Amino acid sequence: MRVAVLGSRGQLGAAVVHHLGSVAEVVAFTRAGLDITDGPAVAAVMAEVRPNVIVNCAGYNAVDAAEDHPVEALQANAMAVRHLARAAADRDAVFVHYSSDFVFDGTSDRPYTEEDQTNPRSVYAASKLLGEWFADDAPRGYVLRVESLFGRAPLGPAKGSVETIVKVLKSGEAARVFEDRTTTPSYVWDVAAATWQLVDSKAPRGIYHCVNAGQCVWADIGREAAKMLGVEPRLELVRVADVKLKAERPQYCALSIDKLTAAGVHMPTWQDALARYLESG
Repeated sequence: MRVAVLGSRGQLGAAVVHHLGSVAEVVAFTRAGLDITDGPAVAAVMAEVRPNVIVNCAGYNAVDAAEDHPVEALQANAMAVRHLARAAADRDAVFVHYSSDFVFDGTSDRPYTEEDQTNPRSVYAASKLLGEWFADDAPRGYVLRVESLFGRAPLGPAKGSVETIVKVLKSGEAARVFEDRTTTPSYVWDVAAATWQLVDSKAPRGIYHCVNAGQCVWADIGREAAKMLGVEPRLELVRVADVKLKAERPQYCALSIDKLTAAGVHMPTWQDALARYLESG
């Protein structure tokens, strides 16, 4: 099986390339290698590569910057997805696209399911929702919503809120964390493994929430990381209402993984994922 991976040097893309490389022939594309906002170029390259699966890990993820650069966000997170989905349809290939918890408004009091009403509150969020709609152009497709990605794969960057919290805790300083913003983190290695399980098992097409099991506020992550590291849990607790950001974030953004579990994909808890992340160095 041949798999084309777009965004192969990103945080998630690098993990997907590494994991799928052990089970399939992977053709990896960086941003420099293929401009996925160029529809004719995408069609030509995919016709040449002839992949059985197309996995899109690329995207415009600068949430605040998107407020000032909406065209760039829409091109990368929506129009590019349309090009890739159509290329997949032309080749009868499976298409995998990653979306975000930001498509919800964050006003729920229980984990969001795939059937819940979306209500994006920022340019970034709207661009991701449009991308989900365009991904549906692929008859054999999966949209996997992830959030709060953490973890690092070979050739991938080390970034994200968990990375920052751990780095600050190790330095002995106080890590600034939300005490009232709820999340379900996604360990990139677990997302990569779940991606392959869905594709390999030929699970029903559609949207799946692909996050680690359990929900927490960011302060919980800080305390758990400090305990695992054996350091003092020095945390500066802040509330969402007290932090002024250009783009609105959903305050409650836990995602239910019941649909993913029903498809036979079992995600480890976020605590288990955090332990493996810290052990990896």
